[in-house]
Amino acid sequence: MKIIAEQLRASPEPPADARTRPAASAGDWGLLLVRLVFGLVMAGHGGQILFGLFGAPGLTATGQGFTALGYQPGKLYALIAGLSELLGGLGLALGLLTPLAAAAVIGVMINAMVTVHAQHGLWATQGGLEYPMGIAAVALAIAALGPGKLALDRPFRWGKGGWAEAAVALGLGGVAAAIVLTL
Repeated sequence: MKIIAEQLRASPEPPADARTRPAASAGDWGLLLVRLVFGLVMAGHGGQILFGLFGAPGLTATGQGFTALGYQPGKLYALIAGLSELLGGLGLALGLLTPLAAAAVIGVMINAMVTVHAQHGLWATQGGLEYPMGIAAVALAIAALGPGKLALDRPFRWGKGGWAEAAVALGLGGVAAAIVLTL
């Protein structure tokens, strides 16, 4: 009977030392890809606001744009948005302080949706909610799932993700956005 059971087994038992080493799964590599793409794009956008990178006009001109949207003082709010995107994006990319990084990105995206995109409907072709809503959803999903094994948060409790981490990300991001929108 033992011989039949061994023949039916899908794969042989891994060596004892291989079982103690944590292997990164396809899901971990997939999360890393999502974190890197979305995180680095957000960090790059923050760099555009703060430093005028990639052909952007920089903080002063962005501050004038924020003033035109009703943020007073515009340059201060542009600084906050730029830092939130830069640091939140880098945090997501590295898987570092993931719930807080996600909260920073969610907060900025809520503000963008309310002040710029909502009046244009859903689709990005009309300047609508599609893009910032997608970024906010990805940030929230990363907080909920956790950043995976290929992240700096891995040894910490919040590095596993879960309902609490998702609630922190959405709660802090939402409260921060609400505060900014009411000022």
